[in-house]
Amino acid sequence: MGKLSRRDVLAAGAGVAAAPFASATIWVPQGIEPVVIASGNGNTVKNGGPKTCVHTAFDLMAAGSDVLDALIEGVNIVELDPADSSVGYGGLPNADGVVQLDSCCMHGPKKWAGGVACLEGVRTPSKVAKAVMEQTDHHLIVGKGAQDFARGMGFTIEADLNSEGSRRTWLEWKRRIDPTHYLDPKKRDGVAMQMIKEGLIDPLHYYGTINCNGINAKGEICGVTTTSGLAFKIPGRVGDSPILGAGLYVDGSVGAAGSTGRGEANLFNLCSFLIVEELRRGAHPKDAGMVALKRVAENTEKRLRNEAGRPGFGLQFYVLDKRGRYAGVAMAGRGTFAVCDKNGPRQEPLTPLFE
Repeated sequence: MGKLSRRDVLAAGAGVAAAPFASATIWVPQGIEPVVIASGNGNTVKNGGPKTCVHTAFDLMAAGSDVLDALIEGVNIVELDPADSSVGYGGLPNADGVVQLDSCCMHGPKKWAGGVACLEGVRTPSKVAKAVMEQTDHHLIVGKGAQDFARGMGFTIEADLNSEGSRRTWLEWKRRIDPTHYLDPKKRDGVAMQMIKEGLIDPLHYYGTINCNGINAKGEICGVTTTSGLAFKIPGRVGDSPILGAGLYVDGSVGAAGSTGRGEANLFNLCSFLIVEELRRGAHPKDAGMVALKRVAENTEKRLRNEAGRPGFGLQFYVLDKRGRYAGVAMAGRGTFAVCDKNGPRQEPLTPLFE
């Protein structure tokens, strides 16, 4: 017999305790249409395969796979594709040219969660986050400890996750900036914004991430977020993506919310948790997302506001409730988010707080 993990022991104990009530009636929600939602890159990246993230996740979920397993299979497509320089392999590196990855996942029915931050050398941090969830009693492992844990779990550790494109972009950034990197934020962002204007950096990949949430016909809700973080960040910087309540929050009896965009703004307000609490009060996913965006707008410091006095950064939320209703909202602009249901994969417009 193989060695039992702590999760196995806990599950076995729970099974014994529940045995006397095995004949009890279990309530299952009726009339729920399965759906998977994600940030826009969830329906644009295929890594040379036939399907996008949301399409893959929905098909696996519809075939009976565990919801979180399906979602992680979906985001793996984006993590492994160097064409998306905001996630996984080929993600834009930190100021020292090192790709550091963050991810977290939450399993609504099991009430489990796991995450990793500043993970180096593993192309699929979402899988390592899932291993933290399943194999430990922790929610977050970071830095060298996260890499050591991944190695112990059998993941391949690579010396460098830069692609040719991400390394070329970093070298151009480094050429233009003071090599000490500890700069006036305006100067650092100014160089990056100029590179965006010149077409050297995809504007969606500077802060980019992928969040993916899903619900099956049984009403089981899960979510996952994974990212390479802010481009050219100070080494060791951790944004919102791996933090429960910020980059992702799931309550299996209520709903799920996740984000992309400026992580610090989301961290300051713990918006995913706020959104799920609004769902708990009965708000529609769109209205719940708007509450969070308004909170961020109210709490944005002066230096981060534009000439109109509004937040001068991008921030998006992807929201799903226990009834299968969903929405994508954004601080500003006319972007899209990814959806897949029985009608197939597609892009739908984000609802902006500010036009």
